[in-house]
Amino acid sequence: MIKTALYSKVCGYDFEKLFKSKGYAYFTNGEYNLNIIGIRAAGVNITNSFDDILVVIYKTPTGKWTRQLYSITTDPGRYYVINPATRKGTAILVPGQYRGAYKIDRHRGKYEALCQKKPIKVYRDNNKDEIYDYDPKTLEEGLFGINIHKAGRLSTRVDTWSAGCQVFAKDEDFKLFMAFCKKQAALYGNSFTYTLLKEEDLI
Repeated sequence: MIKTALYSKVCGYDFEKLFKSKGYAYFTNGEYNLNIIGIRAAGVNITNSFDDILVVIYKTPTGKWTRQLYSITTDPGRYYVINPATRKGTAILVPGQYRGAYKIDRHRGKYEALCQKKPIKVYRDNNKDEIYDYDPKTLEEGLFGINIHKAGRLSTRVDTWSAGCQVFAKDEDFKLFMAFCKKQAALYGNSFTYTLLKEEDLI
């Protein structure tokens, strides 16, 4: 579950100001020009729960600024940390902004999601313990299929739903998110920027 303090902080946070300080792009022109932002909850111990947040900020056709908050995980589930899918170790997305790195495509050929189309950076956690390792020495950049997709209808445990992907807990939330993505794609093309922040960034 999302921590109440984190949820409250994200609800009114000035992301435009933070993005400017980091040199990130913040989209203000046009309707449904989505700012898609993941917030990784503080802590390194594996919770195996959807305790992170995805916030989507955009202008409606009337010019009103709107933000939607969703329960997600930005970390791999316990299963893949204990049982890495590759010899290099389980992928953990490195915080940062990934400009135009995603497109609407079919996740594993099954359903539409935001799928990686440009290189992104990951840490490799390969010691198979109960702690996420964010070691810069393991950093790797490339195309790894780190997608933004959904778990089950109403999932409470990450388990095998994520081997490094950014994953929605609720199917209905994901459907709403993808509806906004399709509106953006119709206006600006099939290209999406994803920004991952840490809770500690929200000072």
